[in-house]
Amino acid sequence: MTPSRYPAIPWPWVGLILCVALLGQEYMFLAIGRDAPVTAYRVTLMAVGVTSLALIVLPRRRIGYLLGFAVCAGLMAFALYLQFGLDLDPCPLCILQRVAVVAMGLVFLVAAIHNPGRFGATVYAVLQLALGGAGAGLALRQLWLQSLPKDQVPVCGMSLAYMMDTLPLTETLRKVLEGSGECAEKAWEFLHLSIAGWTLVFFVAAIVASFALIRRD
Repeated sequence: MTPSRYPAIPWPWVGLILCVALLGQEYMFLAIGRDAPVTAYRVTLMAVGVTSLALIVLPRRRIGYLLGFAVCAGLMAFALYLQFGLDLDPCPLCILQRVAVVAMGLVFLVAAIHNPGRFGATVYAVLQLALGGAGAGLALRQLWLQSLPKDQVPVCGMSLAYMMDTLPLTETLRKVLEGSGECAEKAWEFLHLSIAGWTLVFFVAAIVASFALIRRD
């Protein structure tokens, strides 16, 4: 029988982790918007499913990096299709999430070319954690805006290009992170998750896969 690629986790630890996760979920539901509990449940469910699937099919390290690059390229191609094929213009938060996806894709490509050992793979994984964590934070911010009641949604603001041309960088970042009315719109959904929800799922899966690749010689 082929040995498992991943160490077994004793069931008491599984129970403890599940309990902590559920308690964290309850406190999160108290802190976020009216529609956020259902959205959080759906995002968590899909993140667990997609991440588990990624770990099951994860190939050796170099092929894994190439696959990660291909996924990032596919996501960007689909984003451009939504923008130019379906006329869904991205909001400032969406644009920054795209930047994070592109940056992660470039890291995957460089890692595939470099084909590092375990230490180098650890460095690339930490870099992906930083990029993916930033992208996940942006996606969470947009999901929070989308969960707000209509009377609490911020008014629509300036485009990112206009802010970059007229405002200092720090002020531009502040306004982007605050969000605006267009960031709260759910222009496209799949399985009841918006674009921000699916990008959050991707960031989580990509980070976990990056660390799993450290051991995939």
